[in-house]
Amino acid sequence: MTRTAQAPRGCADPPDVAYDVGLLDLDGVVYLGGSAIPGAAEALRKAEAAGMRLAYVTNNAFRTPAAIAALLASYGVPATPDDVVTSAQAAARLVADRLPAGAPVLVIGGTGLRLAVRQHGLRPVTTAADLPLAVIEGYAPDISYPLLAEGTLAVAAGALFVASNGDLTLPGRRGLQPGNGSMIRVIATATGVQPLVAGKPEPPLHRESVLRTGAKRPLIVGDRLDTDIEAGSRVGADSMLVLTGVTSPAEAVLAAPSQRPTYLAEDLTGLLEPHPPVTSQDGVFGCGGWTARRDGDRLDLAGAGERIDGLRALCAAAWAGASPPGESVRTALRHLEHAG
Repeated sequence: MTRTAQAPRGCADPPDVAYDVGLLDLDGVVYLGGSAIPGAAEALRKAEAAGMRLAYVTNNAFRTPAAIAALLASYGVPATPDDVVTSAQAAARLVADRLPAGAPVLVIGGTGLRLAVRQHGLRPVTTAADLPLAVIEGYAPDISYPLLAEGTLAVAAGALFVASNGDLTLPGRRGLQPGNGSMIRVIATATGVQPLVAGKPEPPLHRESVLRTGAKRPLIVGDRLDTDIEAGSRVGADSMLVLTGVTSPAEAVLAAPSQRPTYLAEDLTGLLEPHPPVTSQDGVFGCGGWTARRDGDRLDLAGAGERIDGLRALCAAAWAGASPPGESVRTALRHLEHAG
């Protein structure tokens, strides 16, 4: 099921009351570049106190849940290993659902992936000579050519091929570096076999999160349109985009239909407060003290007030038709630069 938003939705109750579980991305939402995002830990503590269960959902397949929980705790975030859901766990479940208990699985990845494979009743191996029934690959900084070669031989012999996630790049201190999505191309190119992918935006990681938390009405919270928000669209779940990570206001306005969030928020305090609805009358969209109008390819924004309300109105106007030119969006957004 795919759900696409035509305008940011209002929420009369704060999301931490309206939804039973928050499925939160990490980098760009809770922390950024090795530092806690200001106010994030406090907002999460308040959301938990209001009754929302918090789960931290990540495409990272290298770290173990215990290591991720310890990192979150160092930022003052309430988290235990049971609160962490990784793409390694989703990938291991995907394999375990298809193979008998104790089946040999060739693991190309780090500790987090090997642990997840064991926890799902499978037996990690390292060579094609072990006759693995599946090859599961996740990012690790020390992946070697010999191990990739073993994986290639196993997949060519008929082993199921599964990837923890398809992220092409990883951010590093010196710039973007190859991610697991780039590494899996080695085996895929050599064998002609495309892997099943577990991580965002594919549905298996969301399924793992719902199974683990028992969520009845989950809210996906993230900073990336192409992973977090699109993941929500693919499974029909509501989502909230926060502007503390990689997505800019302009990118939100220009979002493709499958990457439009249900809600917009400056940061995680968006969990704690109601979201005003966007009104529409005669082609004019209003939110807070702002109004946005679309005239063909031109967007106009007028008014004053909270910046996020202006962005909500502008997104509604932009999403009402084909994507407007980027220059028109940038011109309209200049009105928000000094909004209170």
